[in-house]
Amino acid sequence: MLYTVIKQNSYQDSINLMLLTNEVSTLNGVKKSQVMMGTDANKDIFRSADLYTDEVDKATPNDMVIVVDTDDQAVVDQVIEKADQFLTDLSVKKESDSVTNVSNWKEALAALPNANMALFSIPGIYAADEIEHALDEGLHVFSFSDNVALEDEIRLKQKAHEKGLLLMGPDCGTGIISSIPMAFTNVVNPGNIGIVGASGTGIQEVSTIVERLGGGMVHAIGTGGRDLREEVGGITMKDAIVGLEHHDPTDVIVIISKPPAKKVRDEVMELLHAVSKPVVAIFLGEKPENHEGNVYLAHTLEETAQIAVDLAQGNEVKERYLEPLSSEVTKTLPEGKTVKGLYSGGTLANEAAMLISEVLNVEESKKEEGYILNAKGFQVVDLGDDVYTQGRPHPMIDPEVRINKIKEAVEDETTGIILLDIVLGYGSHPDMANALRPAIEEAFETARKADRDFYIVATVCGTKYDPQDYDKSVEVLKESGVLVEDSNARAIRLALELMGAELVEEPKGVVAYEKEKVTLPEISPQVDALLNSTPQVINVGLESFTESIETYGGKAIQFDWRPVAGGNQKLIRILNELNKHAEEIDQANEKVIGRLRDSQPFLMDVVPAISVIPELDGKVLLHAGPPIKYENMTGPMQGSCVGASLFEGWADSEEEARRQLESGEVEFIPCHHVNAVGPMGGITSANMPVLVVENKQDGTTAYCTMNEGIGKVLRFGAYSQEVVDRLTWMKDVLGPVLGKALRKLEGGLNLNVIVARAITMGDEFHQRNIAASLIFLKEVTPTIIELDIDQKDKKAVIDFLAQTDQFFLNIMMAIGKAMVDYARKIKEGTVVTTLTRNGENFGVRIAGLGDEWFTAPVNTPNGLYFTGFTEEDANPDIGDSAITETVGVGGMAMIAAPGVTRFVGAGGFQEALDVSNEMEKIAVSLNPNWTIPTWDFKGSVLGIDVRKVVETGITPLINTGIAHKIAGKGQVGAGTVRAPLACFEKALVAYAESLGISVE
Repeated sequence: MLYTVIKQNSYQDSINLMLLTNEVSTLNGVKKSQVMMGTDANKDIFRSADLYTDEVDKATPNDMVIVVDTDDQAVVDQVIEKADQFLTDLSVKKESDSVTNVSNWKEALAALPNANMALFSIPGIYAADEIEHALDEGLHVFSFSDNVALEDEIRLKQKAHEKGLLLMGPDCGTGIISSIPMAFTNVVNPGNIGIVGASGTGIQEVSTIVERLGGGMVHAIGTGGRDLREEVGGITMKDAIVGLEHHDPTDVIVIISKPPAKKVRDEVMELLHAVSKPVVAIFLGEKPENHEGNVYLAHTLEETAQIAVDLAQGNEVKERYLEPLSSEVTKTLPEGKTVKGLYSGGTLANEAAMLISEVLNVEESKKEEGYILNAKGFQVVDLGDDVYTQGRPHPMIDPEVRINKIKEAVEDETTGIILLDIVLGYGSHPDMANALRPAIEEAFETARKADRDFYIVATVCGTKYDPQDYDKSVEVLKESGVLVEDSNARAIRLALELMGAELVEEPKGVVAYEKEKVTLPEISPQVDALLNSTPQVINVGLESFTESIETYGGKAIQFDWRPVAGGNQKLIRILNELNKHAEEIDQANEKVIGRLRDSQPFLMDVVPAISVIPELDGKVLLHAGPPIKYENMTGPMQGSCVGASLFEGWADSEEEARRQLESGEVEFIPCHHVNAVGPMGGITSANMPVLVVENKQDGTTAYCTMNEGIGKVLRFGAYSQEVVDRLTWMKDVLGPVLGKALRKLEGGLNLNVIVARAITMGDEFHQRNIAASLIFLKEVTPTIIELDIDQKDKKAVIDFLAQTDQFFLNIMMAIGKAMVDYARKIKEGTVVTTLTRNGENFGVRIAGLGDEWFTAPVNTPNGLYFTGFTEEDANPDIGDSAITETVGVGGMAMIAAPGVTRFVGAGGFQEALDVSNEMEKIAVSLNPNWTIPTWDFKGSVLGIDVRKVVETGITPLINTGIAHKIAGKGQVGAGTVRAPLACFEKALVAYAESLGISVE
């Protein structure tokens, strides 16, 4: 049976998850398992593995997906425990590292202002956009990422060239910059040889042989495997050749290429003949007969290294390089035996296929199913090919595929020799020789029992400086019975001699280059700077790649990358298109947040709602959130409607009230449509008193009902006589008294001042308003006392204000509404101007699209519950009070009120800090009017940018009360809730359409 576990917003790089999959699969009771991110490509892998479920279909690219095939559900718990421990170990290691971690480009460039390179190891489907971003920031790029579309590679390499930058890759497995290893790289001595190579293990093989011969490398510039295709034109290779020609410490240039397009090969050769330095070039698949001018043409990777070292040390280049083998062949295999090459290195596999084909006259086949050679029983397979690595770690990391292939090969009775490579270096398996040892020894035992002659011949690509220990790897293989040679070419030669054949290398002389030499281009200042400085790298992807850079003197920071826009390709494209208008949009947003920042809200009065909201004439009720029909309202909002009907005298009983509400006699209007806001249900009727807040900047005015206090209250859906009586008292006493007091204050009550003071005293203005409520009481009490009214009413009003800790919440809501309605008059940009919910949907509006609503199903809050209640009792989120978050307080300013965090289920101070730091990532700016001492006196966040929300997947966190889902039960707890991402995605798409951007 299949069991699925989705860990939302838990992004991990693919290699870590592949290794985790291997660990999980070893657990007893697990038939089959897979742990991957929920990308479309990975969902296809789940399908092909018969591990696809409905839950997998719903996962996003930022969700970690675990699928387990088991007969015992208890095994799933073990899998989850293993996964949690694995990820915890990664986290502990990360915390112990000295490397700086960032989560976006802005942070990355701030943390490493002198960065000159970005190293990418992220899924290829997303790599092109990020590479382009790095190029636009003036960074050279090293792209370990593969599966980048060819048209993107061409475009990006052309862009890099025009900017004077190097784009190394895509699918660039290894590199050395200023003697510092990059990605899957061996550690070699510094020296005077510079390599430009179109492949990974080609560079590794040559550089490690150079090191063992006593030479050293200064640069090894990878180009990616497609650079010498005709469509690409060798852009990176040509620019790198020019760079090394002008790089004084480089005395010898080495070129390594898989079979290139003839046109590009000829262009590269023309360029090489124009350089002043000696060059060694190998184009795999070619068997050169001569050297040309200053370009020495090699046949094998070993010969390439040997010539380069001789040139670097000032020695004469020999006519032939063919050193004796380590193993003496005394007996050859009988006729009919074949060779099986099981390679983790693609270039090493290509070299094996080339030499076997040449010597044994076996024609190379197309690279089908990973095979480079598959004819007459002879096979050479690149186990690093996509067909083997899709959803699995590379064979340099994970031995499983090769173990299975060894077993498969030895079961073929024609197999006389298995060829293996063991590739060492950073990123590779910590002890591949020992990992393969059991399979090797089992293969020998299988052959012995069958009384067959059988050999395994191997080479170790590495140096004594590599973390795996070169000598130990060689010794382990020899102890297992493997014949080990010093290079891949020698291993192949030994295999051929065991077959009774011999590789012959004819002597090569130097012939003059007869053609006219081309003029070399000038080196770009950026390439010159890169080649003459220590790399400072923004590592985007695999954290392990920072280790070698830091160890050998480079500087690296870790960009904790995750897919933009949740990996949604349509939204990514829209964001990229909007980025082309970034300056214009940013200017518009600055105007909008300027209005938010410059707002001057004053509390002017308290009046009956009908006196300022004419739409309330008749049987009309205002409600919270975007538009909603009565039948779709949840219990608390319907209960509030009943209470309002009873309060207004439209009905004498609940039954009569519900009949009128259900029959359509009562009209409903969102509060937001009439310059008003309302808490929870938001139900406002004609005779309810409302706070009047005026934004003195232009007279924009907003309204909100007053806080009813605690206990059974209308806003939570209660409608008993007690509730109606309190509303009546507020209409007859509280409202008129406060109205008279406020009218005596010349110019009204300055609310900015109260907010600024209260935020320093621990209020965040949604769940905690005690400081602001007391300041308000302090401001109005003297005036109330001076009023010529009944002393009993004075005392009742003051007592009520003193006992109502949340009284200021409703004032804050009116403040927020007055601010956003002033800002909304600028109908430009991507700043969010409304956040609200009605129990059914969450609604968002943005500045550039005016009154248009963008909605999605609302979430249910998470938090703490009063005694006797659980999440089963909770109503979906409800109310206009998220206007506080819209203007940067409430959940957006959690750090301002660490005392309330546990009450809303957010933990302690660190969690509050984390929330505010997270909310800052989706904000345009900070509000200098409302500074927060516990946040190092930074201002509260200001202006939620819908682009940033969609890009990061971070949605506003809202502090909220939790209402019982049954009308009249009231508040059952408090907590936090996230705005649904879909609202913001819809708004972004609509905004892009408004700019004429195609969104399909």
